[in-house]
Amino acid sequence: MKAWISLALLGLLLSGCQMMEPGPPPERIEIIEIGEPQRPDAERPDEQRPAPPRVPRQVAFPAEEYAALPKTGSASITGRLSLNGRPGAGETIAVAPVTTYSAEAAEHALAGRAVEPADPRAREYTHTTRTDGSGNFSLNGLPSGEFYVSGSMVNSRGERQVILRQVSLRNGQRLEVNLSR
Repeated sequence: MKAWISLALLGLLLSGCQMMEPGPPPERIEIIEIGEPQRPDAERPDEQRPAPPRVPRQVAFPAEEYAALPKTGSASITGRLSLNGRPGAGETIAVAPVTTYSAEAAEHALAGRAVEPADPRAREYTHTTRTDGSGNFSLNGLPSGEFYVSGSMVNSRGERQVILRQVSLRNGQRLEVNLSR
């Protein structure tokens, strides 16, 4: 599977994630291996590998819950993506609100399975950017609330790994989030 497909799927997956209980967010980083190894196929270089099967969504998109969420604000997140000390240059970083809609998607993702793409209405609330050559990233204009910040990189075995961290943002806050493993 081409790297851009994995990145697009990551953004779709994180178009809203599991609703958490009130209180301070847990400090956790999850590593999720998804897809097939990213090694070129020497015998058939022009043939695309099939995407891994996706789990059908069982939870309907909660339009009212999303309608209550702001799309922009005055918070910002900066950070760095790295895997085993190697910077994630040119990778996509996604910041998605924590919602009930993606509880199912997050559950499957943590088990290493991808679900069907998110409803386009949920993707409207996901903020994305790309890392620079050193793996650094910056996102501005974020609303306050609970979010998942995620990025992915190909490891030494050619497998794409997702690094995910949950954060809480306040208006005007500048938060540093290092996605590393």
